[in-house]
Amino acid sequence: MTVWPATTRLSRRHLLKQGTLFMAGSSLAMSQLPRIARGEEKPQRIARLGIVTDSHFADRETSGTRHYRESLTKMKEAVSRFTEAKIQLAVELGDFIDAAPTVEEEIGYLKSIEKVFAGCQVPRHYVLGNHCVYTLTKQEFLAQVPQKKSYYSTDFGDLHLVVLDACFRADGVDYQRQNYDWTDSNIPREELEWLEADLQKTTGRSIVFVHQRLDVEGHHGIRNAAAVRRVLEKTGSVMAVFQGHNHLNEHRQLEGIHYVTLAAMVEGSGPQNSGYSLLDVHANGLLTLEGFRQHTDRQLEATSSTRKR
Repeated sequence: MTVWPATTRLSRRHLLKQGTLFMAGSSLAMSQLPRIARGEEKPQRIARLGIVTDSHFADRETSGTRHYRESLTKMKEAVSRFTEAKIQLAVELGDFIDAAPTVEEEIGYLKSIEKVFAGCQVPRHYVLGNHCVYTLTKQEFLAQVPQKKSYYSTDFGDLHLVVLDACFRADGVDYQRQNYDWTDSNIPREELEWLEADLQKTTGRSIVFVHQRLDVEGHHGIRNAAAVRRVLEKTGSVMAVFQGHNHLNEHRQLEGIHYVTLAAMVEGSGPQNSGYSLLDVHANGLLTLEGFRQHTDRQLEATSSTRKR
């Protein structure tokens, strides 16, 4: 399998905008481009998703590199691009909002950013991040968005989508009202058992969304990530996991599954320091991620097991 580096821009539209696709003397030869960028094949697209993460919206002063108030404007741009691209689903990967001193204020933050995100006018999915439930409970957060559960699955045609909730302490208690250490992130046994049963039932290819990382150890990783990965690997249906939390663009492939971490919308001032992506899912198992602003383009090829589904 070939994983294209971040310096290789996979989006034909992006290459044309940058004026590099057919530039004489370019260091990137046509033979080095992925087949889809060269126009040699056009796999059938079965779904188009818009993805954002870590907007951390709050009506509060900038802290370090985090420009909380600017996420409202950045989200408006992302929604406009998603609408133009005619996405069919929208996903936010957690830390939709940041902390407030009171429940009422934090709900106010949530209502403000949700009003903008709702402009996508397509089904929307919300992954809980640790900042989403810093002052709120999970029930209070979910009451403000069109979603009843913190973890669940849904089908879109032959595509199986799984939303996970890793906002649990090691003792299985839900994060809420500052009762947790953000480095103590876990998928509890009940959720893990549900996940295994859910993936065993699906006949299609699966994509998993989670806030904290499943591909690393340490502060940003889910503590029982190895056990979760074993469940994901067992059925051979999972193509990729998309995650946030770390505020970085990173990609790893473990046992045939792509783990893609996306950069945070909140980092840096100005629209150029935003980040959002279009994810195209193709019938042959190919995933193409077109990153805007600080997100990275990627082409993720299916392994032999998921390609056959």
